[in-house]
Amino acid sequence: MEPIFARLPAVARPEKQVLFKNKIMWTIAILALYFILSNIPLFGMSAESIDLFAHYRAFFAGATGSIIVLGIGPIVTASIILQLLVGGDIIHLDLSDPRDQAYFQGAQKFLVFIMIILETLPQLFGYIKPDTALAAALGVDTWIVTLFLFIQICIGGVLIMYMDEVVSKWGIGSGISLFIVAGVSQSLVTGLINWLPDSTGYSIGIIPRWIQHISRGDLGLMFSSPENILNYVLIGGGILALLTTVIIFVIVVYVESVRIEIPLSHTSVRGARGKFPVKLIYASVLPMILVRALQANIQLIGVLLAGRGITFLGEYSGSTPVNGIMYYLSAINSPQDWIPSYVQANFLSMGFDAPAIWQIALHIGVDAFLLVAGGIIFALFWIETTGMGSKQTAKKIYNSGMQVPGFRNNIASIEKYMQRYIPKVTVIGGAFIGLLTLFASLLGTVGGAGGTGLLLTVSIVYRLYEDLASEQLMEMHPMLRSFLGKED
Repeated sequence: MEPIFARLPAVARPEKQVLFKNKIMWTIAILALYFILSNIPLFGMSAESIDLFAHYRAFFAGATGSIIVLGIGPIVTASIILQLLVGGDIIHLDLSDPRDQAYFQGAQKFLVFIMIILETLPQLFGYIKPDTALAAALGVDTWIVTLFLFIQICIGGVLIMYMDEVVSKWGIGSGISLFIVAGVSQSLVTGLINWLPDSTGYSIGIIPRWIQHISRGDLGLMFSSPENILNYVLIGGGILALLTTVIIFVIVVYVESVRIEIPLSHTSVRGARGKFPVKLIYASVLPMILVRALQANIQLIGVLLAGRGITFLGEYSGSTPVNGIMYYLSAINSPQDWIPSYVQANFLSMGFDAPAIWQIALHIGVDAFLLVAGGIIFALFWIETTGMGSKQTAKKIYNSGMQVPGFRNNIASIEKYMQRYIPKVTVIGGAFIGLLTLFASLLGTVGGAGGTGLLLTVSIVYRLYEDLASEQLMEMHPMLRSFLGKED
């Protein structure tokens, strides 16, 4: 496969260091292109189409009914597969070896192409429906329109992949992170100020909704009983979601600053000292994308089977599981998914019997287990496959001419010292971020961005700020690039 990987189209790397202002321009240009693509609808799609990934849309960075409906789904799924294969030592790769690194990147890109096709085809089997009226007007069969939809979705998936590559090589951060921030931020803004009415006649946005409540004199009714306070003030009025959003923002910003600083000294320059920070969220919150993406792919299998009349894993109403094992494996996204009165109302509106209290509790328990256990497992895989593990970190420190004071100046000694902290902090951070995601998902967030999406956005924006500061510093002091591993 290596010759095939080597021939895949790729964005050229810059021949020299890209100036900071040029990186900003590239990043803004790709962000603008992303918003343009998210507003280009799929030509020929029926209004009766179903979005299979509606519950995961915020952090998949896709837009329902648009040419980029797949979002970063194919990229994340390909990453999951490779991380499992490499982390499980099924594929033997030494990611500190440049040749193996190139092979890994080529394999990932090849898998992304495959996943674009594999994630597009199932959605065209009765979920993204062709517009029969358009087919009749053009005088063609509906399968022609379906084929055209397939081509559009694949083009959108490929564009997202190469846009991510442009940002990674020419911009700041990664395209995946940029698109997640863009999608979630859009949800947060519309959740605050969207004045369009919902089914109740009130505005969707929190601010115009409360202005309407005050102007119509509804406050007395809203605070008349504990049930009304829950229904109208906390849930319906979005107060609980707003409080959760603020709390998560504060916690993530604080936790991002919590770290263990390992002292370092230069081997040849006396008095030259430094510190290597090991953050509590060492693997960032990106493992949460992998956990939710895994759940999304499991649900995709359930939806496809149910659509063919195979319901032993569970039945579905649209893309929502209503019973069976798929109900327990689905993600919790808001209070409507676990507060019994809301669950009962939702299930009755879909024409299904509501689950019992113990079933709702089991659903919460399974989601909590998947988030915590998955956060730990994917965090460990993530640091090993991205060069953040103890061994890779020890090599970087040794090659930079630094050492841990009081220890022998060799890679093995530095690795042994790093082994005391990095794996343990990674496990604790993965479990913590999983619990934080569960908390946000149970209480809901502004605009339905989801707990995972909100966590990712806050963490990504914080790290983007750090990247901006780092890029400015390295432009002023180019010698720092070798230590930080930023050589072009």
